Amino acid sequence: MAKKGKEKNTQNKAKHAKLMQRKKNKARKEKEARVERLKALTQKINQQKDKETTHE
Repeated sequence: MAKKGKEKNTQNKAKHAKLMQRKKNKARKEKEARVERLKALTQKINQQKDKETTHE
């Protein structure tokens, strides 16, 4: 049966979906940035280790 009375408010759903997508994207970008920083850090440490082994 069809709903009687006012029609549903789909604008709130759209806003909510947009905000949730924004939240998920922010978390994903932060996670990717963290991974990239760790990769750069490990590369730097490995280079330093290589330099130390060549000097000894």
